[in-house]
Amino acid sequence: MKKIIKTAGQVITGAAAAVTIMAGRAMAAISDYENPAQAGAEAARGKGMPAELVGVNGVFTKITNTVLYAVGIISVVMLIYGGLRYVISGGDSKKVTDAKNTIMYAIIGLIIAILAYAIVNFVISAVGGEATV
Repeated sequence: MKKIIKTAGQVITGAAAAVTIMAGRAMAAISDYENPAQAGAEAARGKGMPAELVGVNGVFTKITNTVLYAVGIISVVMLIYGGLRYVISGGDSKKVTDAKNTIMYAIIGLIIAILAYAIVNFVISAVGGEATV
């Protein structure tokens, strides 16, 4: 009995998948648009929304550049914070070491942010969009 139920479930699942595929093809065949997916995307896009993922005005470019700017700003703030910690350490070797480590890691973070910005824009320009400056 279990085998019959299992087989019936598989047959019903296969039939439902076939009907779904055929319905999608039928709807695409009777559509007035050349590309119904593109028409749906155009209808869903709001005013002022970018039409592309990559490129100068692409969503991907804007998001990655914003994140990289934020990382750069945080690195500069941490560099200033480390400098202040170094100045007010009062000669205590533990505080001086902590301040130097903060400065070193902030500089490393800043270098990584700059390199990541350059790499992202290089890859975007290689994929087909223009790099932001």
